[in-house]
Order: sequence, then C-alpha cells, then structure tokens
Amino acid sequence: MESAAFYVLGHTTVAALYLVMAAITWRALRSEEAARWSNWRRLLIPVIAAGHLLVLAHAVIGSGEFRFGFAHALSATLLLAVLIIWIEGFFVPMRGLDMVVLPIAAVCVPLPSVFHGAAVSAAADTGALRLHLLMAISAYSFLTIAALHALLMASIDRQLHAALGAPDRASSRWLAQMPPLLAMERMLFRLIASGFVLLTLTLVSGIFFSEALFGRALRFDHKTVFTIASWFVFAGLLAGRFVFGWRGRKALRWTLAGFLMLLLAYVGSRFVLEVILRRV
Repeated sequence: MESAAFYVLGHTTVAALYLVMAAITWRALRSEEAARWSNWRRLLIPVIAAGHLLVLAHAVIGSGEFRFGFAHALSATLLLAVLIIWIEGFFVPMRGLDMVVLPIAAVCVPLPSVFHGAAVSAAADTGALRLHLLMAISAYSFLTIAALHALLMASIDRQLHAALGAPDRASSRWLAQMPPLLAMERMLFRLIASGFVLLTLTLVSGIFFSEALFGRALRFDHKTVFTIASWFVFAGLLAGRFVFGWRGRKALRWTLAGFLMLLLAYVGSRFVLEVILRRV
C-alpha cells in the first residue's frame, strides 16, 4: 500500500513540476526575464525528465512483469519529446514550444497509473522487442514534436496574414518567442527526417520481430496498415521537399496527415481496445 501511494505521489509530483515549468515559462516570456529563465530551464528540465523516467520505468517493469499499453506509449513519447526540445533549446529559442509540450507531458505522466496496459508474455519479452519499442517511441517522439511544430507554424502564419484588428497581446508575446518561420521550417524538416529514419527502422525491426514470434514476416492488421500509410506520407513529404521544394501550408498539411495516421497505428488502436472495449 505504501509503495502504491508513493508511486501515485511520484506521478503527481512530476506532472505538477511540468505544469509549474510551463507557468513560469509563460510569466518569463517578457524579454527582460527570458534570458535568465533560459538558464534555469537548462538545469530543471533534465531533472524533471529523470523523475518522469523513474515513474514510467516503475509502471512498465515495477510489478515484476513487463507491461505496456497506450498510456505507457504516450508517457514515453512525451518524455522523449521533452528531452528533444530541451536539447534543441541549446541552439534555438524553444520557449514557445515549451508552452505546448510541457502541459501535454503533465497530462501523460500519470496515465500509466490509471491504464495499466497489457502484460507481455515471457516468450515475447526479449531484447529485440524492447529495442523495437524504443525505436517506435523515438519515432513517435520526433514526429509528435514535428506535428506540434507544424501547428505553431500555422498559428504564426495565420497571425502574419490576419486582417487588421486588435491583436491578441498574450498570443503575440508567446509567438514572438519562436524562431523566424524559415528557421522553424528547417527545424521541422530535420525533425521529420529524424523521425522518418526511426520509423523506417521500426518497420524493419517489426518485420523481423513478427517473423520470430508469429512465424511470418508481416501481419497486415490495422496497426501495420496505418504505420505503412504514415511511412508513405512522410516519404512523399520528404521527396516533395527535395524534388519540388515543398514548404509552407502544403508541408504542414502533409505533416499533420502523416502524424494522424501514425497516432491511429498504435496509440489510437490500443486506446480503443483498453478503454472502450476493455480488452487488454
């Protein structure tokens, strides 16, 4: 009982710290405070992420068996996403993206304490499976950041092309902390390219894992179909960028379409099974 209470307290504490970070970042958006808070950000985010990792590890293996589900996938995805924007923050201003990612991470941290996922059988719990999951979650993380990045770019674009009227001072202050659109566009395609490589490795490792476990190289279930569809969307986007110089709204639409398919591939399907159908 004490262990369970400590576990819940850990989830709550990490989630609260993410929200506190987001709130302080919002207050520090004034230019005179932004530089000072940036130094604290570099120190505090990895500390909170370490706490996130501990509670997530307890949710996955703390019961003595390997458990995984949509909640664990979301929590792990946002953990890596937080670390990605922390690293990017050393090179370009990321405070605007902090305001989006940190609250979402706060929501996702406690999910595994409510939705416990499915226990993976001892026969399937191998190093190959864990490596496959790590690559999949890494791909999710890069492409999640890319999708959020695309939404921010769309917001900035709408603000730049808005009709004359009273400006929203709060949103203007927030969006003013983002890099220029051209820099954000280059960052977007770096994120997509990294996520695409990891997604490719996920598909390849999934083929070998499926062959070892089920005796066939590929199972054409909804997860596989949506993952392959997402791979083709991102491949088409990168090819369009390289060959035709795609950018702007066309690139943003392709990014969001690919991410939506990827979201449906595992997290969406597991959510339906675990929460709506209650089949673990």
